[in-house]
Amino acid sequence: MSTPAHPTGVRSWLYVPAIRPDLLDKAMRGEADAVVLDLEDAVSPDRKDEARAAAVKAVGDTWPKPLWLRINPVQLPYGQADLDALTGAPVQGLRLAKCESAEEIGTVLRHVDAPLHLLFETALAVERAFELALAAPQVALLSLGEADLGADLRVRGDAALDWARARLVNAARAAGLAGPVQSVWTDVTDLAGLAASSERGLDQGFFGRSVVHPKQVPVVNAVFTPRPEEVDEARRLVDSLRRAQEGGSAAWLDDRGRLIDPAVVARAHWVLDRAS
Repeated sequence: MSTPAHPTGVRSWLYVPAIRPDLLDKAMRGEADAVVLDLEDAVSPDRKDEARAAAVKAVGDTWPKPLWLRINPVQLPYGQADLDALTGAPVQGLRLAKCESAEEIGTVLRHVDAPLHLLFETALAVERAFELALAAPQVALLSLGEADLGADLRVRGDAALDWARARLVNAARAAGLAGPVQSVWTDVTDLAGLAASSERGLDQGFFGRSVVHPKQVPVVNAVFTPRPEEVDEARRLVDSLRRAQEGGSAAWLDDRGRLIDPAVVARAHWVLDRAS
């Protein structure tokens, strides 16, 4: 059996093709917080059976970090074959590619009862984000598949998807889930661009990011790890809350003359949670 997954604390999710067990071993020894064995985009149609068999073997092994699977869309024959092969297997978590309906989620759970990470890659899926986030208690995480979504919407430029990102963040939090995981940064050589995009995603309410190459992992991990000065500030605010509560206050001025209220302290607790 694999070790239990802790999806809300994962900063980096490294995709590995299911047909490359050598890369899976390497990824598990690397810096990524979690590994996603990919049966979908990284596997050509003529090797789907091979990928499926490798995935069944992998989920039965013991690994030092969480191992999730991205399966093919379950409304298609490849996806149904994935579910048939995984029925009864000790799956830690599934990423559902091109998820659009509660019926698809129900189909998955009739075969595999595991945490689900829904990938929204069409306009229809984004419209249904909150509904799907509440479709089953096994739904743990949400993400956009930005390349496919951009093609479906016929938009140009990264900023054109900001509204969809905001909508997904709101849907996740309204459903009581962790912030969504950012979509992949496809230019593997542009690490500066990856860092800037990830910082922006953190500002927008995302936590963690999917990556397609090990060289992207340290950049993503660094962005989603609070800086020491952020942690110190958060601890100071939490201590300030304790002192204010002892004095019977719900809002107060800190030692720098700034108004502090429960919402500010809640953000401080979030920083400390990330740091731990």
